[in-house]
Amino acid sequence: MRFHNITSCDVNNGEGFRVTLWVAGCSHHCKGCQNEQTWSFTGGRPFTDADKQYLFSELSKSYVQGLTLSGGDPLDSFSDVIALVREVRDAFPAKDIWLYTGYTMEQIEDGNMAEILPLLDVVVDGLYIEEQRDVTLAFRGSRNQKIIKLKSKRVKR
Repeated sequence: MRFHNITSCDVNNGEGFRVTLWVAGCSHHCKGCQNEQTWSFTGGRPFTDADKQYLFSELSKSYVQGLTLSGGDPLDSFSDVIALVREVRDAFPAKDIWLYTGYTMEQIEDGNMAEILPLLDVVVDGLYIEEQRDVTLAFRGSRNQKIIKLKSKRVKR
């Protein structure tokens, strides 16, 4: 997996103080995307063990509510992302995990990506549609995108 940045103390991409991993690579290429620099699957840099250690160090802080996965589209790097999510879930069971994706919940559930859902707490789904841009929305950019809370569905470990 490649990534562009790890943002600590992020308050724009989920509830509370968060650590956000900006995954490289996106197949959607939404017009007006604020993260166009993350589209290339060869952009950014490799996610190394040192990067994972830093991510976990930031997540271990008591004031951090959880991890947000954004990009790019994290689901376009599915096998690496689900492996990381499993590790985060095991290490930090009390932290929540948000995932931003251009895929709809229906596409995730009907495709081969559904196995990640029980590991997540919130999915913000849907393409960014510039014509539906709404700056008054919390945690999303266009009216078609949905914030889907999964925590009640998540299997307790």
